[in-house]
Amino acid sequence: QVQLVESGGGLVQAGGSLRLSCAASGRTFSSYGMGWFRQAPGKERDFVSGINWSGSSVYYADAVKGRFTISRVNAKNTVYLQMNSLKPEDTGVYYCAANPKDGGYYSRYEYEYDYWGQGTQVTVSS
Repeated sequence: QVQLVESGGGLVQAGGSLRLSCAASGRTFSSYGMGWFRQAPGKERDFVSGINWSGSSVYYADAVKGRFTISRVNAKNTVYLQMNSLKPEDTGVYYCAANPKDGGYYSRYEYEYDYWGQGTQVTVSS
């Protein structure tokens, strides 16, 4: 079993920055692909960014490309999402997820992830 705990959310003005962290339990974190998703009020949960097991391959949704950066430190069992130039439309609950399959690769699809954190709220005011 893997437990994921997100932190770093909060209230920020448009144009500001936040850094989300996702701490994972377990000794196999370094073999998992990791993803960040977000869910805005009244909307479905959307894929934001993914990173493979080594950090050598990353992916960003068009809406966040150039503003968000995903990274991981396997020695700390932690994945990060640095969010810059935040916009009100970035508001939502952000979830990290772990994909233990696919050779440590990430996926854009929720069903590929077996483990999820509880989410952290990000609110961007205009």
